[in-house]
Amino acid sequence: MVALSETTTIALPADEVWPLLSDPALVASCIPGATLSPDQGDGLWRGSVRVKFGPTVAVFRGEASLAFDQTARTCTIEGRGIDGRGASRALASGVVKVAGKETTELAIDGTFSVSGPLETFANAGGVHVARALLGEFSTNLAKLVAERRPAATAASAPLAEAPPAPPATELRAGHIMWRAFLSWVRSLFGKRETPG
Repeated sequence: MVALSETTTIALPADEVWPLLSDPALVASCIPGATLSPDQGDGLWRGSVRVKFGPTVAVFRGEASLAFDQTARTCTIEGRGIDGRGASRALASGVVKVAGKETTELAIDGTFSVSGPLETFANAGGVHVARALLGEFSTNLAKLVAERRPAATAASAPLAEAPPAPPATELRAGHIMWRAFLSWVRSLFGKRETPG
């Protein structure tokens, strides 16, 4: 099992961010390449993520159970997935917590494991890929919150709820790998820094 503990800041009030995070369909719209299956309702959320590796597109299907604590603003997640060819499988569990007032601190603590051909890669660089995905997710979530805010000039007009941002057709692995590489480099230099 690989441990993951990441925090990111979204420059928007937590009161505006949490309602979106407690809506799985909106969360999925912020993950590039992610889609939810229409057959939800038995406590499990099913979906898929399309990942593009150069000319090849892979589809990973999975399901997750979500337990929300509205008072503490936390969500406990248990999930599993399998790639389209059935060669690699993944298990993940964790807690997502929202804190803050004027800005939102989004913290994720959990573990994940991957078996099959992707196991070595996941163990070596999975945390950096997860960090890059969290960064991309945070950016998309901030855009979604901003789009849903009423315009200052339309403050007196009735508010129309903006539709969720359409999901990307697939997750661009090259872009994520670049962000993961930058995360890895930052972690190397962070370890070498000594107090001055």
